[in-house]
Amino acid sequence: MRNEATRPVRRPPSHLTQHLIPDPTRLHTPMVENPRLPRSFFNRSTLQVARDLLGARLIRVEHGARIGGVIIEAEAYRGEEDLGCHAKAGRTPRTQIMYGPPGHAYVYFTYGMHWMLNFVVEGEGFPAAILIRAIQPIEGVQIIASRRDNQPRQHWTDGPAKICQALAIDGDFNGRDLCAPDAELFVESGDPIPDQSVTTGPRVGFNNVPEPWLSIPWRFRIVPGYFDNGY
Repeated sequence: MRNEATRPVRRPPSHLTQHLIPDPTRLHTPMVENPRLPRSFFNRSTLQVARDLLGARLIRVEHGARIGGVIIEAEAYRGEEDLGCHAKAGRTPRTQIMYGPPGHAYVYFTYGMHWMLNFVVEGEGFPAAILIRAIQPIEGVQIIASRRDNQPRQHWTDGPAKICQALAIDGDFNGRDLCAPDAELFVESGDPIPDQSVTTGPRVGFNNVPEPWLSIPWRFRIVPGYFDNGY
């Protein structure tokens, strides 16, 4: 295994610095479409991509309407040796998508009721993906609110299954190319998040996973309150 746990976290690349995250108190203002992240963004170290995704925008286009938000939490999974990763089972019909090419969606069903959205990363042939754990809604908020049964705003999309419910992402999106010009699901550049506003920690839900995978700090999160709206 390539030892990336000790690598220093670098600042996001310059293509993420072009636009600021809009003021969440002005959600009625039409959003400016930012440049989409290219395949080269995803074709990098899993940990670096997970860190750099913080602040980027996850967008779903549905019937011409843009629905989505700013990515505020993500988890990295890489390699067959990662015992918290689906790829520990090797190539299977379920995990085949994780082996690349990068820049595609890996969407799976869990607990018999929830869809989970991941982005395939690194070079083709190496299994790696990033689970999108939380976003801050900024577009299509009325649609998101209706799909989340009028839950408090801070709980609309503060979990991976909630994101898929809010953005109507299901198994039909598994294998979709996030970088295709006509993609209905993609990621746009956003405002870079300073290192002092990012925390790392163990991934969630690993009670039966042995060390070091149980405690390895591959969960990246923008500190609560960064946007001053409850997150």
